[in-house]
Amino acid sequence: MIGRITGILLETQPPWLVVDVGGIGYELEASMTTLVALPAPGEKVSLYTHLTVREDAHLLYGFAREQERALFRALIKVNGVGPKLALGILSGMDEDAFVRCVMDDDIKSLTRLPGVGKKTAERLIIEMRDRFPHWQHPDTSTVAAGSTTTIETTRDPQADAEAALVSLGYKPTEASRMLSGLEGEGSTEAMIKAALARRMAG
Repeated sequence: MIGRITGILLETQPPWLVVDVGGIGYELEASMTTLVALPAPGEKVSLYTHLTVREDAHLLYGFAREQERALFRALIKVNGVGPKLALGILSGMDEDAFVRCVMDDDIKSLTRLPGVGKKTAERLIIEMRDRFPHWQHPDTSTVAAGSTTTIETTRDPQADAEAALVSLGYKPTEASRMLSGLEGEGSTEAMIKAALARRMAG
């Protein structure tokens, strides 16, 4: 099991990122919550990880905080919730917000998340009540910076943002609508964060 990696952030292409550890580039998938907390490419980063082993692939997921990883692991134990949906949930709200939704039976807020319909929201509320990890010791120092390397990218931020939202479970037309008017936000991560905030606001 790979529990944590530390290295140089090579690139981000939401929902993916690549970290160089001793000359080996590890590709990880992450929520937008983690991606927006990353330093610039070329800087040092340390992430908690979860490894999923399948017959056709070994998939590595990265998390800025141990709490986020704990919630991810709890979510994928829920019937019908896989890693993709779990990342979509974590991209739409942080751990504390999710806990409040479950404890308050807030189905309406949960159904605003990509891929979460009413039945899934009800199942999350029922099954997650007894599966919450302990949140007493948040770790906000996980994502580190400090390298001297710089890497330039020339991708289209809006196209990348739309592709990332689709990969999180939104339909292409919905992703395009969510990003409408957000061209001035700048980076891909900023556009996605603004689009998700707009979506959650209803």
